[in-house]
Amino acid sequence: MASNINRVVLSGNLTRDPEIKEIGATSLCVLGLAVNASRKNAQGEWEDKPNFFEVNVWGSQGVNCAKFLSKGSSIVLDGRLEWQSWEKDGKKQSKVLVVAQQVQFQGKGPAGEKAEAHDDIPF
Repeated sequence: MASNINRVVLSGNLTRDPEIKEIGATSLCVLGLAVNASRKNAQGEWEDKPNFFEVNVWGSQGVNCAKFLSKGSSIVLDGRLEWQSWEKDGKKQSKVLVVAQQVQFQGKGPAGEKAEAHDDIPF
């Protein structure tokens, strides 16, 4: 019998500053991530098509994301997809978000400065 696999790896840039929330005794950091995919347009020229994702990062890793990242920061994440549904004004709504299990800070920061190495961060 085959196992189910729910895994996603994304590389992109933050679309906004991280938002940290306290859920009980646990921290949650919410990130907006833009990931470009290249495709040919009707004229045969390559163009970027942005894809936007909401990312949840839990615990101390989320706290570190909120501390060291900002809009424009480049990251690579490994995580899973999670479907959520709710009802608002009598209408059912849903979304798929990414739950990050590991986040790596990459390249340059939002102002073009070299991102600092944070080997001492306990992920």
